[in-house]
Amino acid sequence: MTDHARVEADADATALAYSGRAPEHAVMAARARARGVWYYAETVLRGMRAYFWPIVLYSVGQPLLYMVAMGIGLGTLVSSGVGAVDGVDYLTFVAPALLVSTVVMSVTAEMTYPVMAGFKWQRLYYAPMATAVSPGQIALGHLVAVVIRFLVQAAIFWLVMLAFGAAPSGWSFLVIPVGVLAATAFGAPLQAYAATLTDEGFQFAFIQRFVVMPMFLFAGTFFPLSVMPVYLQWIGWISPVWHGTELARLATYGAPLSPLMLTVHVGFLLACTVAGLMLAVRFYTRRLRS
Repeated sequence: MTDHARVEADADATALAYSGRAPEHAVMAARARARGVWYYAETVLRGMRAYFWPIVLYSVGQPLLYMVAMGIGLGTLVSSGVGAVDGVDYLTFVAPALLVSTVVMSVTAEMTYPVMAGFKWQRLYYAPMATAVSPGQIALGHLVAVVIRFLVQAAIFWLVMLAFGAAPSGWSFLVIPVGVLAATAFGAPLQAYAATLTDEGFQFAFIQRFVVMPMFLFAGTFFPLSVMPVYLQWIGWISPVWHGTELARLATYGAPLSPLMLTVHVGFLLACTVAGLMLAVRFYTRRLRS
């Protein structure tokens, strides 16, 4: 929590105390036990207000630059050279993949260093532990706040796609939950892993360079996964980016997808999310109560 946010919180608490409307301790404890996830999510979202405008500029500027680059730059070259890709122009083909990969890459920043800060540098997780909020609620609350942020970011990206004509399907809005699901499929396990680290040496840099970047480059973002050599296709198969991209292309322009593969893609993303959440709750509980 920033100094400004801390001052605001103290002022709110003081005003509530002097108003005579402060609930009894037992009532507040019961509310914390019931709503702890949302309470902590609100805390994280309030902290994000300190860098609200950078988030807005990033959320608007990045998709805008991507659409210009792919629609006027690379997209023009591809369309003039090979024509349609997957039955559509290149911008329509690549735009949903860029939305998914952008959200997944962005969640990396929220589920690494901020988690380490919560345990070690700023120790933000320990104040809620002095209340009735449980470690599991802290873990879930952190992820919920991040999900809310990326719902907004994905929605802005989708609106930019609409403005450039890169989402012709009437169901293209489904790319928003698809992108967020892909982000949680990667973010939840990453949050769980970050919760196990007592010191950060090169682990997060390693993840960025040797996990995130290969997903971005080799998970079917810029070309169909099937055109890659078989010995590289496995990167896509185990990547939330590819599974999310396939679902996003189905939503935005009706890319061919069998019911079996639809089930595989959704099942993979849900399984990664649930497994990551379970591990995050376990590791948060073990560490905060040790």
